[in-house]
Amino acid sequence: MYDAIIIGGGLGGLTVAIELAKNGFSVIVIEKHTYPFHKVCGEYISNEVRPYLEHIGLDIDKLGASSISKFQLSSVRGKLLHSPLKMGGFGISRYSLDYELYKIAINLGVHFELNASVEDTQRINETFFVDTNTSKTFQAKLLIGSYGKRAKIDKIIQRPIPKQTTSYLGIKYHISLDFPKDLIALHNFDGGYCGISAIEDNKFCLCYLCVTSNLKNKSGVKQMEQDILYKNPFLKEIFTQADFLFKKPEVINEVVFVTKSKVHENIIMVGDSAGLITPLAGNGMSIAIRSGFLAAQLITEFFQGTINRNELEKLYTSTWNDNFRNQLWRGRQLQKLFGKEKTAELAINFLNNLPVLMPLIIRSTHGKVLKF
Repeated sequence: MYDAIIIGGGLGGLTVAIELAKNGFSVIVIEKHTYPFHKVCGEYISNEVRPYLEHIGLDIDKLGASSISKFQLSSVRGKLLHSPLKMGGFGISRYSLDYELYKIAINLGVHFELNASVEDTQRINETFFVDTNTSKTFQAKLLIGSYGKRAKIDKIIQRPIPKQTTSYLGIKYHISLDFPKDLIALHNFDGGYCGISAIEDNKFCLCYLCVTSNLKNKSGVKQMEQDILYKNPFLKEIFTQADFLFKKPEVINEVVFVTKSKVHENIIMVGDSAGLITPLAGNGMSIAIRSGFLAAQLITEFFQGTINRNELEKLYTSTWNDNFRNQLWRGRQLQKLFGKEKTAELAINFLNNLPVLMPLIIRSTHGKVLKF
């Protein structure tokens, strides 16, 4: 019997696990992969969570993370916009970052069930029962969902997810390229946008989001890239000059940006499971960490008897909305401006004429430095 079961060992789940273990509670994380592993992610993280990560023992500089202080945006035709990143951030692969957080969690006594997926969940009285494909059943007082953008667990728990009119596809590569290490660039193409920024070991993360319909009548991803992404001259230069380090890209289908419930059937949702910010806003990794931290603080109060289950769920929902709802909404509005040739061109021309606006827009999609 554990105090908490966490479904999913990404940034949000690992943060909850670390915080609860630090506070003396027993935790198990059910993760379908074995660390370290790659995930589709832009791999840029805002400095708003850097002090917290260093506080829990992560040596970001030792990991070789890049320091990023500049931003560049291009339209489909190659019109450029430049802006400083006032708060700044750093680039590090999920392969390295998640693995280091996993090791910190292990050292704190967190248990892991790896290479495992959830087959069923139920709550009897005040106890959750979780069955896995490893033929094991785990019990806990609290169940936390941190399983990412989309997973079959939503169907298992019968969680309604509003339908999204447009279906999106996410694709990530690691590449070697002669490119500035202090710059994160976002390049528009018809139906999407592609980001590039430095990570550790002189590598770069190249990750893009596009409408799934871009693949229609194409022989595959490579042809789609040549036919659509290459129309942006900056993307053509990157794709034709880079050395691609993966045998094949990391891919995720059916990426959704709709509003999701923060609690469902008494399951607390963190990270992308609670709500996904558009990649254009570049703040998903820090939101996952912040939401995990905030959830852990309230869960600690619940375990200590300061608040009951009903109060925990109401407080978490209101806390999540206070911290992230407006960020996610602004991210969705920004996405409407980009990824289409005409609107992206108009938006970049407008912002170039009023350069003071871009730092304000960037700031609006980011949070404050996490206090711990």
